[in-house]
Amino acid sequence: MLDANDLECLRGTRRLFAGISFALAPGECLQVHGANGSGKTSLLRILCGLSRPERGTVRWNAEPIDATGDEYRAALAFCGHANALKEDLTSIENLLASAALHGTPAAEDSARAALEAFGILHLEALPVRALSQGQKRRVALARLGLFPRRLWILDEPLAALDASAAQTLAARIDSHLAQGGLAVLTSHQPIELRAPMRSLALS
Repeated sequence: MLDANDLECLRGTRRLFAGISFALAPGECLQVHGANGSGKTSLLRILCGLSRPERGTVRWNAEPIDATGDEYRAALAFCGHANALKEDLTSIENLLASAALHGTPAAEDSARAALEAFGILHLEALPVRALSQGQKRRVALARLGLFPRRLWILDEPLAALDASAAQTLAARIDSHLAQGGLAVLTSHQPIELRAPMRSLALS
């Protein structure tokens, strides 16, 4: 359902990577490895359609993502390295605002369930600026449970998470894959999934 063909990325005059190709089918997860500066985040941004490659194409259901437009965006959930949360809003308010922004308004009960899954429901009334970095990351990841998307693209999702939250995230990814979803992620830390995980190394 998602495939990349001969992707090349430049940063200024420096080539970050070239010749990147892969195909990802329902139920599969791809983990992108590489040292800092190797282009992992740049590759994810290209896969999301947020950046354009120097050459090569990304296709969804055999169609270039530039041509699929809203269809591709409706299938995609992206969690970047930054949490993209409004600091003055509470956790609940952030989740509800995010769901509305994605065109799938959610009920407060659903938002509370998403927070409870990551063990932070007791913090629902606090403004996000009062939370630790790990708690903010949990709020950001809780958005994955609010609106169904076939493709998850996650940039360093384990950053700032403790062992319990990391296990919760792994279980959520496994459930997503078991239901025919796809996932692409980067991580400097090991993530243990029940589902087979493919690997792509950027040098």
